[in-house]
Amino acid sequence: QVQLVESGGGTVQTGGSLRLSCTDSEIHFRRNAVTWYRQAPGKQRELVAIVSRTGVTDYSDSVKERFTISRDDIRSTAYLQMNSLKPEDTAVYYCHVGLASGQGTQVTVSS
Repeated sequence: QVQLVESGGGTVQTGGSLRLSCTDSEIHFRRNAVTWYRQAPGKQRELVAIVSRTGVTDYSDSVKERFTISRDDIRSTAYLQMNSLKPEDTAVYYCHVGLASGQGTQVTVSS
């Protein structure tokens, strides 16, 4: 059974930065793309960023130029670097590797 471990959430002020991490098992990680989603209270889950097995990335328009997704296949870990955070970025962030999902980590941006 695949178990993803997420970390790095917290509370920051507007304009601050956070880096989320998502660690997976080696074989499962190497075989799959990684996607970060987020879900704010009362809203649908939203795709934030994706990185393919070969490192190709894509972002939602709401986070382009502020967030960076990356993957380290040696450490079987994906990252979401979040800069210039805004209150509207407040949500629970979920990492998906293939069909597996992490438990979510809370990000709160105070104004």
